[in-house]
Amino acid sequence: MKFALIFNPYSGGKKSHQFLPLVHKRLNQPQNTIDLFTSEYHGHLQQIAAALNVEKYDAILTMGGDGTHFHVLNGLLSKNKAHTLPLLGIIPAGTGNSFVKDLDIFTVQDSLDAICKMHYKWVDVCSYTQGENRVYFVNNLGLGFVTDAVRKAMFFKRFKQAGYLIGVVLNTIGLTFHTMELTVDDQHMCEQNCLLAVCNSRYIGGNMLIAPDARLDDGLFDIVILSPLSRFQLLKALPLIFSGEHIHHPAVRTLRARHIEFKTRPEKQLSPDGELSGTTPASVSIHPKLLRYLC
Repeated sequence: MKFALIFNPYSGGKKSHQFLPLVHKRLNQPQNTIDLFTSEYHGHLQQIAAALNVEKYDAILTMGGDGTHFHVLNGLLSKNKAHTLPLLGIIPAGTGNSFVKDLDIFTVQDSLDAICKMHYKWVDVCSYTQGENRVYFVNNLGLGFVTDAVRKAMFFKRFKQAGYLIGVVLNTIGLTFHTMELTVDDQHMCEQNCLLAVCNSRYIGGNMLIAPDARLDDGLFDIVILSPLSRFQLLKALPLIFSGEHIHHPAVRTLRARHIEFKTRPEKQLSPDGELSGTTPASVSIHPKLLRYLC
């Protein structure tokens, strides 16, 4: 087997290096060839992925977190048609590693087992437009409270998953709302909003079960909408997100769709797969079973 391994040394609070010996030990076998590509600066991951000769490889492996894979995914699809891509694998060496949990991968060892077996599943991929540009994501796209929390959590990455929780708490202190117009398939609505999350998979921020009923291969994304509520109500409800029980809260509404368009007043930043990329307005679509992921 021939693997392209795209490695982000800055993932997991710059601690992803500790997993490299284990990865090499498992994959560096006589029957395997590994080409290692290491990111050196911001934006390099996407450049590496875009420049790959994908036809050379049986699988393209990403070693890092959700954000690392986000940049690799967009690099690959910027230069290649989806059907030409080989198997994709994720070695979870990042901070949250939310997406791979839906592939039943919870550790680096789980990922290496999947890679050695070359077992895969077809996975839906989502995308949103920003002018003439299309951006792809596989985990979730957030705006409002969730994006503000991501922005604050970036200052606390050394605390790993706890960093996102710190961002949530800090954002609660400065809680704000916005007006949102959205069209979900054919349903139009306009309302005050605290949070919107368009979810392809179930987890966010590591272990937060934001969309407990989401599935990677059902051709639909799950939409979670949080209406305005007080700081006290929000803090009281926050623990429910770890079990998924928050979807039963009166301020929470969930929908399923294949397409959503939204705009906000004021303009809000977007956070695809835990990264900060783009602003409202945006249009989001799902591409059913577009890529094959090792699991």
